[in-house]
Amino acid sequence: MTYGQPPMQYAPPATFVPPPPPGPGVHPPFPAPPVEGRGRRIGLGFGIGGGILALVCGGGVAAVIGLAVAMTGALDEQAHVVVSEYLDAVQAGDYDKAYKQLCDDAQDRESLSEYRERMSREERFDSYVIGDFDLESNEVPVDLTRPGGAVDHTEAQLEQNTSTGAFEVCGLGE
Repeated sequence: MTYGQPPMQYAPPATFVPPPPPGPGVHPPFPAPPVEGRGRRIGLGFGIGGGILALVCGGGVAAVIGLAVAMTGALDEQAHVVVSEYLDAVQAGDYDKAYKQLCDDAQDRESLSEYRERMSREERFDSYVIGDFDLESNEVPVDLTRPGGAVDHTEAQLEQNTSTGAFEVCGLGE
């Protein structure tokens, strides 16, 4: 740079602008996207996707409901079996067998001899009807028909054995 001369100025680089394409009849380098029916295709796609989602979610909900119904039925059936075996043993006077079906808490509260003595003093029953298992209270309603036709409405309290998972009777109307 020399003193006394104006500084040199640079011109900005020129940008290249392509020439316009030739006139009519020339094909563009790529086809234009179709515009007719686009909304219908998108709506159809969303509709099919929503239908599949509803089927999958609905199937999952139906499976959960079916599982809950099956589990409730299985618990009810197991409770009926346990209570009827206990009541059959008591009705037959086989107090040793009935005592073995009691839960650990009931056996801790009362020895076998105390249980035999108490059960021999209890009023006998001729028949029984077992109701549906209540999952919240772990009780099964039982109607005991006494000699002479009187019916006592009572509940059998059940508890699950922690090692086997099976129900055990903890008491009858106690």
